[in-house]
Amino acid sequence: MQIKVLRNITEADQIAESWNELLSCCSASHVPFLRFEYLRTWWETLGGGEWPHGELCILTATRQDGELVGIAPLFRTQNRAAQPALMLLGSIEISDYLDFIVRTPDLPEFAQALLQFLPRLAEPSWQVLDLYNLPDASPTLPALKAAAKELGWSYRQEQLQPCPYIPLPGDWEAYLAQIDKKQRHEIRRKMRRAEEYQPPVRWYIVDDEATLDREIDDFLSLMAQDPAKSSFLTDVMRSQMRAAIHTAFQAGWLQLAFLECGGQKAAGYLNFDFDGHIWVYNSGINFDFRELSGGWVLLGHLLKWAIENGRLSFDFMRGAEDYKYRFGGIDRYVVRAVLEPPQ
Repeated sequence: MQIKVLRNITEADQIAESWNELLSCCSASHVPFLRFEYLRTWWETLGGGEWPHGELCILTATRQDGELVGIAPLFRTQNRAAQPALMLLGSIEISDYLDFIVRTPDLPEFAQALLQFLPRLAEPSWQVLDLYNLPDASPTLPALKAAAKELGWSYRQEQLQPCPYIPLPGDWEAYLAQIDKKQRHEIRRKMRRAEEYQPPVRWYIVDDEATLDREIDDFLSLMAQDPAKSSFLTDVMRSQMRAAIHTAFQAGWLQLAFLECGGQKAAGYLNFDFDGHIWVYNSGINFDFRELSGGWVLLGHLLKWAIENGRLSFDFMRGAEDYKYRFGGIDRYVVRAVLEPPQ
């Protein structure tokens, strides 16, 4: 494999189409956070201001015939331990799943070629390869571990947050039958009560780009009712989220949904409808409608929609919030892998 370094976003733009084509062939890492358009948006604000500075360092691997076979989407910054580090684009807070973009059969060769190349990388200077948010089942992990052992690198891995998800059956009643009886009753009761509620309640998925900015404003206002989310929503983070939502809409995988009561928004969910799965990215609740349980009602409708439309799973992504398990979430995890070259 021939390794090449892309040091600016204009160079990366030239491979956007082949980037996404390769990603679509990588079942283990085919997630919205690795699409080129998502990561390009992330780079424009360095994750909504999470990183004060960064230098692009995307590594691509090609065969002799020019075929693109692997991408390590990296950038150089100071990590949380203040070390000069190469990290995955998208790290850490707002991209739930990250990885290398390589077909599974090519991973052992790619991992070895990457670790052989990196010590010769003079610029940008770095000390550690610090990879966050890799799914615990990613084949990248054993490939990196094996390559590190063979080439004398140090390798350590730590488990990070749980990522509860729901494998979806073929119909709504089958889904309800697989969760706790008490919870099944609560979902039915709250959705039935919402149907009879006055003023009337409705839910919808945003599908009109002409109204999208107004809908984004409303969603961010719902998020900001939560004090923790309000402090998270700095000006630059709002800009990042707005750009990411527009990017997802234009790419065809945005699912921005609202529950309204008497024309007022009671709850909202920002999801990605990507590759046959629903990825639950964020949510917001209007606390004036507490008794309606709007978040649960809207979540019930979204689960039912996903089942009726043939989606394979409902992924709550990072975080161990109680409601995820009440709706039947099953844990899997993301991990961090830290590699250092021999001295």
